[in-house]
Amino acid sequence: MDPTDLSWRAEEACMAAWPAPRELLLEGWLLRAAGGGHRRPNSVNPIRGGASDPSAILPTVETIYGAFGQTPLFRVLSFVEETDAVLDRNGYAPEGETLTLYGDIDGFAISSEKTTELAIVPGADWLQARAEFSEVGAAESRIYEAMLGSLLLPRAFATTYAKREIAALAYGVVCNGLGVIESVVTDKAKRRQGYARRTVGRLLQWAKDEGAYGVCLQVVADNAPAIGLYRSLGFTTELHRYHYRRKR
Repeated sequence: MDPTDLSWRAEEACMAAWPAPRELLLEGWLLRAAGGGHRRPNSVNPIRGGASDPSAILPTVETIYGAFGQTPLFRVLSFVEETDAVLDRNGYAPEGETLTLYGDIDGFAISSEKTTELAIVPGADWLQARAEFSEVGAAESRIYEAMLGSLLLPRAFATTYAKREIAALAYGVVCNGLGVIESVVTDKAKRRQGYARRTVGRLLQWAKDEGAYGVCLQVVADNAPAIGLYRSLGFTTELHRYHYRRKR
C-alpha cells in the first residue's frame, strides 16, 4: 500500500475513533469542536484531497473558535506541505508532537490473557476507572462519555483486572478494515506489570476477528515507555507525525 494513502487511512480512522460533536468542512479543512481539554477533537484538520495552505480560512477559523471561547488550534501533518510555514507567519506557535504508529495484523504479539474482558459499551466501572487513572474531573468526563456515545463504528472496550480490581483499560475501533487503539491507561500503582500489554493485546485479537488488515494508534512523542510497549507489540512502522499550532 502506498505510504501516503496508508497515512490518510490512519488519519480518517483515528478521527472516526474519537468523534467530535460539532464538525464543519470549510474549503478543504475539517473544523472540529468538542469542548474540554483534548486537542484532537478541538482542532482544524487537513483532509485527503483538501488544501494545505490555510491562509484563506484563518479569519473564519478565528471567528468560529472565538465564539466557542477557544483559541484556534491546527493539527499539522508531517506529510502535508505549506501548512507549518503559513501558520508560523500568522502567529501560531508549535506544540505537542505525536507519532502515528502502525503494524500489519499478522505481525502483532496478540494476547490470549483471560483476565482481560471485552464489552461493546463501557460500563460505569470502566468510565470511573478511566477518569481516575487519567486524573480528569467531572466536566471532562462528561465530554468524553458523550464522545463514546456518538461512536458509529464497530468498537470494543477492554478491561484488565488484577485481583478483581481494574488495572488497565482501553478501547478499539475498526474503520474500513483498519483498527485503532485509543485511551490506553493503567492504574498508577500497577504500571510496568504487563497490564497495558494484555489490554492492547486483547484488542488486537478483537480487531483481527473483525477483519482488520492492520492497526494504528497515536502516541505523544515524549512518552518513551508507551512507545516502547507499542513497538514491542508489533507497531513497528511510524506512518507520520503531527504537531499542533496554536494562535498566540
